[in-house]
Amino acid sequence: MTGKSKEFADWPGRMAPSIADFEAMAAVAYAGLPARFRGLCADLVIRVEDFPTEEVLKSMGIESEFDLLGLFQGVGLPFNSDQPSGQMPNMVWLYRRPILDYWAEHEDSLGAIVTHVLIHEIGHHFGLSDDDMHAIEASID
Repeated sequence: MTGKSKEFADWPGRMAPSIADFEAMAAVAYAGLPARFRGLCADLVIRVEDFPTEEVLKSMGIESEFDLLGLFQGVGLPFNSDQPSGQMPNMVWLYRRPILDYWAEHEDSLGAIVTHVLIHEIGHHFGLSDDDMHAIEASID
């Protein structure tokens, strides 16, 4: 068998990464973020689902469920108060199927895409600019 043949020998048995696989990738990506950034995320919940809900798509005016890779839901830190409000915790959603679709169309690794989406959505939690988020991404490359 040639080098390329060996490389692809196990393809018939491979499956698309599951939600559990994505949760593991998100955990690895999160662990690789700068400590000061992670320290501010103590109450943040990261969830993985196949697709956003119809309600989310409708509220954002998005027609295709493949057009949203991730979402921050909650009250961002710049707008958060210390008063208990009984509201749900801040959450970052990663959407597996749209991320896989994006991965199939681009040259980035799946891990890099998951990390990018995670940073971008956590960035919303902090009220960071795109430049700030790019700097964080660059610091972990």
